[in-house]
This record gives sequence, structure tokens and C-alpha cells, in this order.
Amino acid sequence: MKVFVIAGEPSGDKLGAALMAELKQLRPDVQFDGVGGPLMQAEGLVSRFPMDELSVMGLAEILPKYRALKARIRQMAEAVLKTEPDILITIDSPDFCLRVARLVKAASDIRTVHYVAPTVWAWRSGRAEKMARHIDHVLALFPFEPPLMEAAGMECDFVGHPVVAEPIARDDEAAAMGAGTVILVLPGSRKGEVSRLADRFGEAVLRIAAAVPHTQFVIPTTEGVHAMVQERVAHWSVPVTVLDPGSPAKAAWFRRADVALAASGTVSLELAANGTPMVIAYDMAWLSRIIISRMLRVDTVTLVNLVSETRAVPEFIGKDCKPEPIADAVLAVLADPDAQKAAMALTMDRLGRGGEPPGLRAAKAVLQRFEQATVDHHKANGQ
Repeated sequence: MKVFVIAGEPSGDKLGAALMAELKQLRPDVQFDGVGGPLMQAEGLVSRFPMDELSVMGLAEILPKYRALKARIRQMAEAVLKTEPDILITIDSPDFCLRVARLVKAASDIRTVHYVAPTVWAWRSGRAEKMARHIDHVLALFPFEPPLMEAAGMECDFVGHPVVAEPIARDDEAAAMGAGTVILVLPGSRKGEVSRLADRFGEAVLRIAAAVPHTQFVIPTTEGVHAMVQERVAHWSVPVTVLDPGSPAKAAWFRRADVALAASGTVSLELAANGTPMVIAYDMAWLSRIIISRMLRVDTVTLVNLVSETRAVPEFIGKDCKPEPIADAVLAVLADPDAQKAAMALTMDRLGRGGEPPGLRAAKAVLQRFEQATVDHHKANGQ
């Protein structure tokens, strides 16, 4: 069995590696080709070019590389058509991956699978119909996504979110972080987010510190924003512990924290996995704020709220992203953390905690759908 797989960023590399590992267990004859990062390469993929060529985000970053990316899209489509795999699996990175799938489908009947459904439940619902023209099967991270993908004309399986398979610190490891009140501050993993949120988060932290003396504030960081975060918090009048990227203490702090103030994103699921209550705040450039606010189809952007079908996590988005109400909300959650516990537990259960690992569920879904499609094809051709 030949599988051509493409991932364009570290999160996709992680999903791809887990999927590849399980495919090898279920189909020992599987052969891989395509593009991936170090984790996928560790599972046997010889990447056709470095994955980080595709790890760009935002108009300003894409424009200088636009011509090179278009060439890579053509190159990948031609490679798929030449090698004729049984399945093409594209992982996230829709601007690149779905363009490859479109070219492949236009010139062949190679089966196409896309891992991670587009957020049509939040905005731009028309993306699903466009995607259905060249994608046969979608692997979804959220349980409410399959009906939306199926309505657009694609097969879709909910395979669980990778957060449920992430290790969390033990209680004793968390306790080793010390006593007292601990608040995580997470102003984002991208420079644009940190530039917009750090000062507002800093003002909120100052108010919280005045209300709860001796609170310890901890900021985990990623490689891309570590220096920027250090520079911004240097102006805060409250002592803050900034963790180095990849710090082994990060897991323990996530488990130990009493509450977190976080930018909107998948970090809310990481916090929920650790049972850490949270307040979510986010803002964007004014033009993006206006455009996206008009396109949004949901009244909350916090994943815990969406998955649990509650509004247990307070959020302050756009024009509401102000230090005073944010600080008040953090203090309220600190006073009554149990209000979020049920929603966080329900979120983890609905995302697959306690069940088969997402990588295994994804591999089974890929193989089962492929086998059924093969049977259907033979029947249609009287074989």
C-alpha cells in the first residue's frame, strides 16, 4: 500500500507521525512518500524537501515566498501523479495542501484524505463545498464537525483531538512547584498576538496582584516569541517567571496553576486537559476585527465552550479585550474555580479522552474508508 502524505507545519508533523505509526501497525506493507518534519521522518518518511519551507503564516510572510510556494504546489501534485499512491493524505495547512489535492484530483481518481476539518462552524462556511470538489474523506478533530463535512459531500470521521494523548504532569510534580497562588499568563504564540496582548495582560496582572498579594505569575513561551515576551514583561511592575521554550517545568506549571489568563486558541484545550480554569482574551488588527466579527457564525471562540456546549469560560474578544474586566474575571474564577470543572471534564471526554489514541482512530478510519471505496469501485465496474 502506498501513501503520499504532506504536512506543512509542526502541529501537522505531530498528527502525521502518530497516523503513520498506527498505519504501520495495521498495514505492515505500507510505504510512505511526501513531505513532513522530524517526527514524520522518524516514522520512515524521506521528506522531498524541508517542511519548514511551508511553515509560513499571514499575508506579509506569504507574499515574498508566493512564487516558490506555487512551484512547490505544482511539484507535489506532479510527484503524486507520477508515483500513483493509493491515498494522498494532506494534513492541515489548507492554503498549500488543498491546492495540491485540487491539482491531483483534476488529473486522476487518486483517493484524497484531509486531516483537520476547516473551521466552517465558525466562519466562511462555503469552504466546505469548495473543498468537497477535490477531497473524498476528512479526519475531524471535533465531534460536531462530521455532519458539516458530510452535508458538503465528503466522508468524515471524528478521530479525536491530539490533546487527549498529551502527557500531563503528576500531582506530586505539580506540588513540587511550591505553595501559594499561581496564575499562568499566556499572551500568544505569535509575535502579532504578543504585541497586541502583552501590555493589556500586564495591566490585568497588576490589578490581580494588588487584589491577591504574593501571587506567582508564570509565562510559558515558544521559540518564536520568547525574546519578545521577555522584553515586554521587563516593563511590568510585578515579578514574573518567564519559562524558556521547551522548559521541562512547563507541564508541572500547567498542572499546578490555580487559573490561567490566555489568548484564544488551542491552549484552552491544553489547560482543560490539566483541569486548570481559565479566562480567555484576544484582539486583532482593527480591520481584521471588523471583517471577522461580521463573518463569525458562533457567539464564542473558546474551544472549551464550543465542545462542552456551555459558556463556562469567560472570554473578552475584540473591543471587550480590556484589562479591567479581564482582571475581574480572573479574580472571580480564582474565587470559584469549580464552575469550570464540569465543562473542562466534558470537553476532554467528548474529544476522546480514555478511548483509543487519535492516531489509531485516524489510521483505522483511513483504511476502512479506503477498503469500502475499493469495494464500491469494483461493484460499480461489475468486478
